[in-house]
Amino acid sequence: MEEHEKYIQALIKLHLGIERQGPGDTTYSNHILSLIKELPVNPRIADIGCGAGAGTLFLADRFKLKVRAVDFSREFLGELINRAKQRGLEHLVEAIECDMGSLDWKSGTIDLLWSEGAAYNLTFEGALKAWRPLMADNGIAVISEMSYFTSDVPEPVRDYWQTAYPAMGTESENANHVNSSGFEILGIYRLPSKAWWDSYYGPLRENMESFRRSEDNVIQSVIKEIEEEMKLFEEYEKHYGYSYYIMKAL
Repeated sequence: MEEHEKYIQALIKLHLGIERQGPGDTTYSNHILSLIKELPVNPRIADIGCGAGAGTLFLADRFKLKVRAVDFSREFLGELINRAKQRGLEHLVEAIECDMGSLDWKSGTIDLLWSEGAAYNLTFEGALKAWRPLMADNGIAVISEMSYFTSDVPEPVRDYWQTAYPAMGTESENANHVNSSGFEILGIYRLPSKAWWDSYYGPLRENMESFRRSEDNVIQSVIKEIEEEMKLFEEYEKHYGYSYYIMKAL
């Protein structure tokens, strides 16, 4: 197994069994949806980069409509299917294991595209370009993306993210990407930092404790990396975080 694949598998192991594989919050998702006034009555919905399906199940329950849920991880999709069955929503979930950057769907077949904390895998600009052809005319996309909240970024933050995610931009830069990719930006909203700790970092920290004595060097390395990320966010949460970009396909 190549080193990168070992790293990905270690990340998956550390995130299995928890509701979210990235920052997000169901109450905040409800708030975001309440701001959207332009959806058709029965929107065709996709959750791209769904992980174990927190967003998918939220959307399926909210709209009572089928959601196409895309992720590369068979393990996460298995958790999604189990959770859907537990909640009586399995008939509303279509789990799709594939590369989210190479979806071979017919053009114009998504009215609501939802993606939380996954676009970075393609870069924000790359995700917009890959997914725009899938959107119906006037379709709505909601994508959360790691963003700088200011152009005056503290050096420790800039140094860390230049290594971890070099394509990370400011909200203004990301809005420009939206407007130049066949979308119109409708709004930008910041996920409260409390949601990071309550819905993601807290459960993840508990999960990591169960691997503390693991002799797997890759897992120990990933744990150290995640703890460094947590420490950075704790100190500099006012300077960066996840922003939700609401946009309309033109």
